[in-house]
Amino acid sequence: MSVFWDRKDELEKYEFMMGTERGRLAVSLDVLTDALALVGQHGVYCVSNRNPSKPALDLQAVMQGINDAKELIGSAMEEMRKRRDAERASGGDAAV
Repeated sequence: MSVFWDRKDELEKYEFMMGTERGRLAVSLDVLTDALALVGQHGVYCVSNRNPSKPALDLQAVMQGINDAKELIGSAMEEMRKRRDAERASGGDAAV
């Protein structure tokens, strides 16, 4: 099933509040956060042989990738907000 169907209500809410692009990015952050939580729970059971206090190395790599993606999405959302605010301040008719 499509993410647009699975997360229909959440997409509608965030797209209404933030605009289409930023709303979809916000939902993407939520999806990544959910995935990160699931990987973190799995990491409790799949520990590193070298350091039992840490998740297995493959899980550490997945968690790092998800965190990196979240950081990139967050920075894109911030740049979009800055551009929108600058266009509003200059009196331009910016689409939100």
